[in-house]
Amino acid sequence: MTATAPREEQLWSRCPGCASLLYRKRLRRNLDVCPECGEHARLGAPERLRQLVDPGSLRLLPDQLPETDPIDFVDVLPYPHRLSAARASTGLAEAVVCATATIGAHPAVLAVMDFRFLGGSLGCAVGELITRAAERALDDRVPLILVTASGGARMQEGVLSLMQMATVSQAIAALREAGLLTVSVLTDPTYGGVAASFATNTDLVLAESGARMGFAGPRVIRQVTGRALPEGFQSADVLLRHGQVDMVVQRRSLRARLGALLAATRAARPARPPVPRQDPAACRERLADAAPAGGGDTPAVRDAWDTVRLARHPGRPTTLDYLDSVFDGFLELHGDRIGGDCPAVVGGVARLADRHVMVIGHQKGHTTAELVARNFGMASPAGHRKALRLMRLAARLGLPVITLVDTPGADPGVSAEEQGQAAAIAENILTLTVLPTPVLAVITGEGGSGGALALAVADRVLMLDNAVYSVISPEGCAAILWPDRSAAPQAARALKLTAPDLRRLGVVDEVVPEPTTAAHGDPAETARRLRAALLSNLLPLLDVPPAMLVRLRRQRFRRFGMARAGTRAGAR
Repeated sequence: MTATAPREEQLWSRCPGCASLLYRKRLRRNLDVCPECGEHARLGAPERLRQLVDPGSLRLLPDQLPETDPIDFVDVLPYPHRLSAARASTGLAEAVVCATATIGAHPAVLAVMDFRFLGGSLGCAVGELITRAAERALDDRVPLILVTASGGARMQEGVLSLMQMATVSQAIAALREAGLLTVSVLTDPTYGGVAASFATNTDLVLAESGARMGFAGPRVIRQVTGRALPEGFQSADVLLRHGQVDMVVQRRSLRARLGALLAATRAARPARPPVPRQDPAACRERLADAAPAGGGDTPAVRDAWDTVRLARHPGRPTTLDYLDSVFDGFLELHGDRIGGDCPAVVGGVARLADRHVMVIGHQKGHTTAELVARNFGMASPAGHRKALRLMRLAARLGLPVITLVDTPGADPGVSAEEQGQAAAIAENILTLTVLPTPVLAVITGEGGSGGALALAVADRVLMLDNAVYSVISPEGCAAILWPDRSAAPQAARALKLTAPDLRRLGVVDEVVPEPTTAAHGDPAETARRLRAALLSNLLPLLDVPPAMLVRLRRQRFRRFGMARAGTRAGAR
């Protein structure tokens, strides 16, 4: 009896939804959907592709990339050990499988994520493979279909994983400009950096029945708000009611529905736009020569955890402080023109020397009352939409955009999720990749996750030397990868989140030194140094034609996908 038990166990499966005991072959014939309650089990990428595409049409795209560990991350296990275990258990090279195929006889390129592989996390390799799939769709003049299943960005690759949100988004933008259809299919679960980028910034967003999608996960929201979540929160049906997806589709209908959409949107593909005549390499060299490589005095070397605490110091200058001390004549503009005016984001027109600019930044505050009133600098969807409105206005008026980033992350509350937090961040990132005006970003304090990146897709990224920029907070990373949150100092060191770390990785172009007493100890001197750095970096950008600015910005973020493909992100 004991000898046959394993075989019997493989023949049956218990539904997590209704607890029915199901014959495994019957469940597989029903596409892994419970025939009793309709529960949609999670699928691996190979099985998902088998169900979606026409038989015999699948052609896998190459997925082998050189092995690298971009920030030498170690928690209780070295990162390469976790990768090896994921490959052994899934049989996959990475958390996405890309292919060409036909669906209903219509050609497409597909990128299908697999949650079994490190939670479907978005790292440099995943970003590179999806970007290559998008570039293949552009070359073949066919639609791109993304099937998402992810917990978010990959912590073990630090801020480089965050950059993939911009890298893939700009590949989506290129397809949009070429008139090629992009479709995302949300499956369970889709969260974090994937939800706040390519899962929601495609032309069409479909959700499989039973899928959940949001920027922050339910556990995080419960911890932050201390509230019970509404029934069905972040579920496909609720997303549909709140206008965040185009349709909810049962698995058995998904292939037919995709085929019908491909047929309905198939039209003559416009020719690709001509390549600008300017030489981007020469233009990049001119910008590099004109802008300073460093920030003057050598920044003090501090432990990463000490830097985190300095970045969070309540006396640290805020965006409004810098608007008063660095800029002149600031005129604040309010509202997202839909129904909200988020106090965590401030923006408006100002002067930098004799140049008019649009300045947008996160606003925290110094006192407890100010912090609460400003939601600790955590922007709601209305805040991201306000920033988006001001960016687009700046482009129409020919004004450069300067962003000041200081946020622990985007608002993780229930109402923010219901109002489309992930999609709001995704739209900001996508817009910044194509904005035809100079964009200069400064990390002034905390640069937390997608909430920071929503204002930091720029031509030049500066960072005060006591600021931090990370894919996740050290406490959050420690709670997930270490036994408890007390390992936050270790996590801070492993994440490589300080300005010198990010300068070496090429994420930051210039580190702006603070006075020895730090920014809160001498705000006037900090403002003087920041003003000088902004001017020296902005002026060369003003001479670059808009089309070339966009092209160079895309090249900047495209190279972060190559960090995993044998090229250091910081290499020029």
